[in-house]
Amino acid sequence: MSSKRHSILPAVSAGPKPPVHFSSSITIADSALLTGTNLITISSESVIHPRAKLDSLAGRITIGRRCVVHERTMLGAIGTSGKVTEQAVTLGDYVTVEVAASIEAGNTIIGEGTTIGVGSKIGAGAVIGKHCTLTPHTEIPAGEVVPDFTVIYSNGMRRIDKRGVADLKNKGQARQIEVLRRMIPTNPAKFA
Repeated sequence: MSSKRHSILPAVSAGPKPPVHFSSSITIADSALLTGTNLITISSESVIHPRAKLDSLAGRITIGRRCVVHERTMLGAIGTSGKVTEQAVTLGDYVTVEVAASIEAGNTIIGEGTTIGVGSKIGAGAVIGKHCTLTPHTEIPAGEVVPDFTVIYSNGMRRIDKRGVADLKNKGQARQIEVLRRMIPTNPAKFA
């Protein structure tokens, strides 16, 4: 009997199988959904939760080192224009994308150490700086540039985070990843 948790939800059908480049040290749940026609790259020690969807139909997806992509997230969503262009989504190192967040394709860049809150939406072409925090249900319009260390609240209010805790957050993320690696059954070969 395995001590790892398994989903009770039915399997989700997938679209075309994308080309992938995975580090040997990633953790990717068997029930994660990878679709599309462009390359999906996941760097070392990153964790992809069950039911996370990475869709490379609109462009390549690159996930940095020690990132955590939670369940029901959508990376590479096609924006409201509905156009499919060769546009990318890039997550820097130590990025956390929390439950049900959506990041549209369109050369969208999420900077190192940034946390995307539960249910947040990042529009196509947005550039989020390093070590930013988006609280739950925050919406960033397409093409917006957010400076480093910005905290954005769901009501649109903003402030600069001057606490200087970036290194502590990264160490905490590394510890969280160690726990997740023991909890999430992984099968990267399924996606190759």
